[in-house]
Amino acid sequence: MTTSYAECPARERLARLFDPGSFHEWLPPAERLTSPHLAQLGVPSSFDDGVAIGRARLGGRPVFVAAQEGAFMGGGVGEVHGAKLTGLLRRALRDRPDAVLLLAESGGVRLHEANAGLIAVSEVMRAVLDVRAAGIPVIVLIGGANGCFGGMGIVARCADHIVMSDMGRLAMSGPEVIEASHGVEEFDARDRALVWRTTGGKHRWLTGDCDTLVEDGVQAFREAALAALDGGRPVTLDTLEQEHALLAERLQALPPPQEDRDDAVAVWERLGVPDAARVPDLDVAALHALRAA
Repeated sequence: MTTSYAECPARERLARLFDPGSFHEWLPPAERLTSPHLAQLGVPSSFDDGVAIGRARLGGRPVFVAAQEGAFMGGGVGEVHGAKLTGLLRRALRDRPDAVLLLAESGGVRLHEANAGLIAVSEVMRAVLDVRAAGIPVIVLIGGANGCFGGMGIVARCADHIVMSDMGRLAMSGPEVIEASHGVEEFDARDRALVWRTTGGKHRWLTGDCDTLVEDGVQAFREAALAALDGGRPVTLDTLEQEHALLAERLQALPPPQEDRDDAVAVWERLGVPDAARVPDLDVAALHALRAA
């Protein structure tokens, strides 16, 4: 029976994804490193502040890992949470593991400690780019129920490689945020089919924001992570300009807004996906075959 990645809590993902017994946690719950801001506001805290960090082995190779716990405040980033991620990445610069893997599941920055969280996310972004510049691949896995939004969505796109399941979601602003800002007419956050067509793994893979699309299974994520270990990409001016050119081409390919059409399907058609309307109903293998057609 395939173990669902989406249904596993953070530490179960760590136990199942990496070599058995190889995960060693730094700053575990026993250290009781909690957010001072939440305590001041009378909000319940978690003894790991919603993220587990440490070292592990993947296929016998040494890696550093972090797993966000979506069950605690939606995986939201606060000061301590972000400091743990930044510390992990900075230690990678010193110890030089074969890769750093971020098991991302986050709605973004916690509103309870917004300024501290925003600063923390900026520090994580800088650390990710420093690690990449040092030649150490940063791999992000996205497949949790909360998706990867807000500041962590930006962090993910700063990485070398993104692996998503068809159940995963990735975006800057979450559906509820868009609806609250622009109204339900602009984006209905309760329309799950719309949400997944717009932010889900299939859409991100088809548009190039996700490098590897897998089914929802721990083993599938493990195999994709193993394949990405040697896939580091240099951070240079040339690669940045190439990415900007690709984004400009994608923007030009977007269809004009049409009230009577599904925007995601129209985008897929403009990208050359045959039978684009079938995409939401296809499994990952069938979508790979369709895209290759």
